[in-house]
Amino acid sequence: MKKLFFLSLLLTAICNVNAQEEAPKSDSEDKKKFSLSGSIDAYYRVNFGAPNKELEDGSIVAPGSSFANLPGFALGMANVVAAYEGEKVGFVADLVFGPRGTDAIFASPMYSATGNIVNQLYAYWNVSDNVTLTFGNFNTFLGYEVISPVANFNYSTSYLFSYGPFSHTGLKADFSLTDDFSLMLAVMNPTDLTEFNPTDKYAFGAQLGFKGQFLNFLTDDGAFEIDYTGGFDITSSVFLGINAAYYNNDDFGFAGVALYPQFATSDNFTIGFRGEYFLEDGDFGAIGTGVEDSSVFAATLTGSYTINSLIIKPELRLDSASDDAFMDKDLDAKKSLSSFLLAAIYSF
Repeated sequence: MKKLFFLSLLLTAICNVNAQEEAPKSDSEDKKKFSLSGSIDAYYRVNFGAPNKELEDGSIVAPGSSFANLPGFALGMANVVAAYEGEKVGFVADLVFGPRGTDAIFASPMYSATGNIVNQLYAYWNVSDNVTLTFGNFNTFLGYEVISPVANFNYSTSYLFSYGPFSHTGLKADFSLTDDFSLMLAVMNPTDLTEFNPTDKYAFGAQLGFKGQFLNFLTDDGAFEIDYTGGFDITSSVFLGINAAYYNNDDFGFAGVALYPQFATSDNFTIGFRGEYFLEDGDFGAIGTGVEDSSVFAATLTGSYTINSLIIKPELRLDSASDDAFMDKDLDAKKSLSSFLLAAIYSF
């Protein structure tokens, strides 16, 4: 009853706002626009002083974060996004193919035995100039990084991104409160349950935005996460991105902060750094040490060179953990891992 009351209250408030606007135009009066966009990416990755092949147990020595962890020449994903944008309503169908896409949607194991390809699938309604409703499956509002490599500066991903949620399925309402302030409220399936809800439990989310800075909240069956995401233009060529998060689920959790300074040396080339400190509380297993209360510092230096629609990204990364999380070429445990990758990303 509380869930039904929440939804009814939300829809009533939105409809009251819409009643004060002009009468909506008919579908025939809408200016509709269909678009097809997307990207492909591939990369080469090598460890320094550590194995560069699949081990006997099927494991691979790589950073503990998501994506871009396969050795040698490897595939990212093909991403195809079909969108239909009307003056009042529209939809987005975002499909992914390949290893990065499979990891991003966890192979959608709940309903499709062979795996799904849906990254996002939602319809939206611009109820008024200041209110938009979105219904369906959409990528998470938490965190600085995203699934698509086109929208990330670094090709490899952070621990904060990797162990926060990737996507949600539910209903969200975005409110433009003023020119500077925004608010988002959402009711969703539990985290990672994107095809349907087998639990009869729901997650609730909120986001407060101010001039490009966002404070995000998520509560999910006893778990709680708070996340800050933002950035500042220090000069016309220097930008600093910031992400900090805290997650708690009674017996385990994590906390961390990441800084993303970037310097544009020309119209075509930018060099950037990601420095991240990540701490797991309890035996969360994020870092891979098998030891409770481990931490890791990850330093990533990335160059980004743009040639029309093609982006070339060379990247050096050093992961240094508080406990043995990696191994050397003799398969002896060690606390650090250095690696290099070269990625190619084409967007259309």
